[in-house]
Amino acid sequence: MSSPALTRLAGSENITPRHGGRIAVNLRPTKSSASQHNTHLSHGARRISVSHGHLEALLKEPDRTIRGGAVICHPHPLHGGTMHTKAVYRAAQGLNDAGLVTLRFNFRGVGGSTGSHDSGIGEQDDLRAAIDWLESAYPHVPLVVGGFSFGSIVGLSVGAGDERVVSLLGLGLPVDLDDRYDYGFMANSAKPILIVQGENDEFGPGEKVASLISPLGNHITLVRIPGTDHYFDSRLGELRTAVRGYYETGPGAKLLAII
Repeated sequence: MSSPALTRLAGSENITPRHGGRIAVNLRPTKSSASQHNTHLSHGARRISVSHGHLEALLKEPDRTIRGGAVICHPHPLHGGTMHTKAVYRAAQGLNDAGLVTLRFNFRGVGGSTGSHDSGIGEQDDLRAAIDWLESAYPHVPLVVGGFSFGSIVGLSVGAGDERVVSLLGLGLPVDLDDRYDYGFMANSAKPILIVQGENDEFGPGEKVASLISPLGNHITLVRIPGTDHYFDSRLGELRTAVRGYYETGPGAKLLAII
């Protein structure tokens, strides 16, 4: 069942590309993109079976006793987002540091994953399959789910409604990009939530994200990283530290396995 927090992100929207300027991007899959299936996997990657074929995924265990598991979603597939995006990788490192086994995966149509972009709806199903896979590989461990940018709305909305998930993580919420990215549903979740935002994020400045989150409840912790943008340029180490601290000794640690 689709989450009410995420409507189909279709049509065209303007987005600032990585190096400035603005371009119009068609969010509906084209005939050519829908028919291309790259099945070449990255070194060490795993296949997770799904209805459209498989997802390419990378699993990493921590160098300490496992206290939980985490699934992290990448940013928008049509804007270059993959499981190798730096912010996703560094967040996964922070979770590993805190004792969680991490699963990063490519949404449908990205990298070695089959299928084609489905405007955020099919991507929710991809995430559910990834959660199922991680739970079967590591039964009975508490789970954290989240993501970066587009991946944050997918991860937070799916994770909020999954009873196996004990905490949520959002990075770079694109609250200024489109009014269809509605995070109001977080008010109805009692799960501890960590939001990490670049103070100068061009799609969601720290001050605006703070004003949006403040009324939603004190179960949400916002970390605003100064001097950085949507991609956490020059501050990726601080992103990693924020994630580690929250799940090692902060509010997110309370629901993980005690060692």
